[in-house]
Amino acid sequence: MGQFNYFEIEKQSENRTAIIYLNGPDPRNSMVWDFWKELPEVVEFLESDPSIKVAVIASKKKSFSVGLELNEFGEKFGDIIKGATADQRMEFLRLIRQMQSGFIKMMESHIVFVAAVHKHCIGGALDLICACDLRFAAADASVSLRETKVAIVADMCSLNRLPSIVGQGAARLMAFTGADFDAQRCLEMGLFSQIFEDQSSLHTGAIAYAHEIAANPGIVLKGVKEQLNYMENHTPQEGLQYVAVWNAAFLDSEDFRELQSAFKERRRPNYKS
Repeated sequence: MGQFNYFEIEKQSENRTAIIYLNGPDPRNSMVWDFWKELPEVVEFLESDPSIKVAVIASKKKSFSVGLELNEFGEKFGDIIKGATADQRMEFLRLIRQMQSGFIKMMESHIVFVAAVHKHCIGGALDLICACDLRFAAADASVSLRETKVAIVADMCSLNRLPSIVGQGAARLMAFTGADFDAQRCLEMGLFSQIFEDQSSLHTGAIAYAHEIAANPGIVLKGVKEQLNYMENHTPQEGLQYVAVWNAAFLDSEDFRELQSAFKERRRPNYKS
């Protein structure tokens, strides 16, 4: 189990998965500085274990997360935010990029990240689930791209990833209004893949999906994520060319050979990666 202040990590080595619980200091999991500081370290910690293929991000608390802790952020970085010189503005730019780094690592990681959202998912929490590959929710989930209402242009992940997840129309509606969107509306938009009755069934269902995904060859999961990420800013023709080169290089893996043997012998394949 990894030792972090904000995150609680449980590895399920037999299923090649992990559960990342948001465990902030308050019941609604506001994102205090420990969240931003530790998220890149959490991704690196999981990547250092070759057995982990899928990670579920969830919360045992009252809410999934209400996003950035504004009071702490203002107290901690107020001087940087209000800095008047170019040097101070550059320092603020470095801070923003540092805060973005955890989400970037998640998106670039070979690990498949699965979000399990209940109750509040606001601001930075939406950034977090947008950095994930799949998103599930409890029926009580409520999502808001709230930055518009607190005088901030969202700069972590949501404005950049939402359009490819829910489409330009829905992304713009969420961004311009800053309104709350319930679980059913988010399901219809494509933000969530499935809604579960409550927090308990959500966690059970999300973990079951993680196990199902992790049962597939790791080298193939890496390739699928690579192709899907590539297609976010390339044409279908470019994507076809890229995946052709990818398979020309990596199709003949040990797992592919094991599949062929298992098919001939009429048994389940025993994948190594």
